[in-house]
Amino acid sequence: MGQPVESASGGAAQPELPPGQRLQRGWPVTHYGPVPKFRPERWEFRVFGATADGEKHCWNHEEFAALPYTSVVADLHCVTKFSMLGAEWGGIPARTILELAPPAPAVTHVMVWAEYGFSSNLRLEDFAAERTIFATHKDGELLTAEHGFPLRLVVPHLYAWKGPKWVRGVEYMTADRRGFWEERGYHNIGDPWKEQRYSYQEEPGDGPEL
Repeated sequence: MGQPVESASGGAAQPELPPGQRLQRGWPVTHYGPVPKFRPERWEFRVFGATADGEKHCWNHEEFAALPYTSVVADLHCVTKFSMLGAEWGGIPARTILELAPPAPAVTHVMVWAEYGFSSNLRLEDFAAERTIFATHKDGELLTAEHGFPLRLVVPHLYAWKGPKWVRGVEYMTADRRGFWEERGYHNIGDPWKEQRYSYQEEPGDGPEL
């Protein structure tokens, strides 16, 4: 989360923003493709791939909504250069999913899958971070369909494309693999404080070859 800094005159200044970002008061709608229609009777959240027990784990919408709910206050940094600070996100921590459906010891990355086959890859430590959350609410209100209802991932320390809208599952992986935007020129890691926007900025070891 951005930290307030002291101005030269001694007063409180705006919270610190990652380089190249501007403060956004509202919440613009940004996504690729149409907004999916939510059908609760067909909705399912899956954890699959290299699970510790070798099995696929599934929750229907009612079961997923019954998982322990928490909230975190965290910023959202969009690669389009706006930052929304201090939002309260409510939902299920990613750590809860890791506890309920543990990954195999060899897992290093996850692929988060969303509607229409959209995907985003994350290092396991980013997915397991304390404030990474599968959000159902923002500031106490249910997410709107345009902002990802019924479920979006929020990874506050990375650019917002790393947290897809309309999430449907998580794949555990023993090697990295680029997701939708990472295959199309976006940085494989996406740290806003390092301004890791595009793949041409990648250093050796940042991701698989394109």
